[in-house]
Amino acid sequence: MKGSIKPLSIKQIAQQRIDTLFTQAETINKTNPRLATQYLKNAQKVAMSARLPLPTKYKRRICKHCNTLLTAGYNCRIRIQQKREPHIVVTCLNCGYHLRIPIRKKKGGNTKNE
Repeated sequence: MKGSIKPLSIKQIAQQRIDTLFTQAETINKTNPRLATQYLKNAQKVAMSARLPLPTKYKRRICKHCNTLLTAGYNCRIRIQQKREPHIVVTCLNCGYHLRIPIRKKKGGNTKNE
């Protein structure tokens, strides 16, 4: 073996690229939202081309209707609803889209074994 450096796989390179695109989109979102949206679209294309699912921490930060980066207090509103099942409602203030995230209770609570 010539070198001890292990080459990165395509999925690892794609994941690094997605991470950098999201950090760039977060830093530039308030000054230039169009460029931030373009970064998000590029991150989605990188994930699709590498056949890599976009992580949920990033997926929940994108409005599915207008593809903008959701920043709490700036262009989205976050509320907790207790009706039916408890869930979090994220409302995009640009297009009015509602993203609902269920709050699941932990299974197997405090049971004592005797």
